[in-house]
Order: sequence, then structure tokens, then C-alpha cells
Amino acid sequence: MGRVRKKRGRPVVIGVLVVAVTGVGLGLYWFQPWKLWQDETVQEALPSAVAPAAPPAGTASASPSPAPRPRTLAGGELISHEHATSGTVKLVRLADGSHVVRLEDLDTSNGPDLRVWLTDAPVKEGRAGWHVFDDGAYVSLGELKGNKGSQNYVVPADVDPSRFTSVSIWCDRFDVSFGAAELART
Repeated sequence: MGRVRKKRGRPVVIGVLVVAVTGVGLGLYWFQPWKLWQDETVQEALPSAVAPAAPPAGTASASPSPAPRPRTLAGGELISHEHATSGTVKLVRLADGSHVVRLEDLDTSNGPDLRVWLTDAPVKEGRAGWHVFDDGAYVSLGELKGNKGSQNYVVPADVDPSRFTSVSIWCDRFDVSFGAAELART
């Protein structure tokens, strides 16, 4: 009778092991804890002004006017939320009239599914600010290119940047802000 019990118990033990291994695998995929120790540094220059077209041959031109330069419209300092985050954020209008959000000297933790969001939410310090950015209007400018460095994110042409007041480094997987900056108009 002892042998019968041992044989019946094996499938249960194997089933529990399969469930446990599957659970650990899914947990690792979901949380991606190794990213906390992996830094990705990105150093991008601010996009430069587009060179003006040369006047047609044979036409007299007055002294060339200087090409329009990129202009900072708003900016702010990043504050920490879920993870320690520092650096500055700028909303810049380029010479061609397009806009970019520029992160400078960014330093935050790496994580799964990080995005740069342009939002209309107020920036709040501490835990009160962790979850507010998906409550109102926001535009995802794309995946965070790197958790360190300076980088640019194009604002889509159909988006009016004056409607937004803040930028968040947003973890889409866990619906939490790693850090954010209020955009003060200059």
C-alpha cells in the first residue's frame, strides 16, 4: 500500500514544480529585474537648424539673414517618483517649426517598458505624484532611449505642445512615474 501512495504523489509533485517554474519565468519576464543593473547611456545633440535654400542663380540677394535657431519654450527639473531621477527637460521649437522634448543629463533607473510622456497633469512630489499622469491628457513620445544621458523626442506635428504642462518618465508596464518635470514657460 505504501508503493501506491508514492506513485500517486509523484504527478502532484511534478505538477507543483511545473507551476512554480512557470510562475518564476513569467515573473522574471514581467518585472525584468536585471534591468536595474543595466544602464543605457544615450548622448544626442539638439537637432540643428535647417540650412536655408540658396537663392536661384542670377538673382541679387541682400545680405543673408541668419538662419532661425532652436528656441526653448519651456523647461524644468526632473523630480524623483518611483525611482531616483534627475536631469532637466526642455520643450524646444526647432527652426522648421517642429517641436522636440529634450532630456538633458538624465539619470534614472532602467526598467521595463519606459516611455516619455508629455502630459497635462501637475507634478506632485512623493507617492502622490506616482500615478497622476495617466489621469488626464497625455501623448507618448516613444520609448525611453536610455536611462542616462541627453536625448530628443519628437512631438508629433498634430500635437499642440502648449496644451501640456509636464513631462513624465512613465513605466507603462506598472502604470507608475519614475520621475517628472513641470514645464515652466520661458
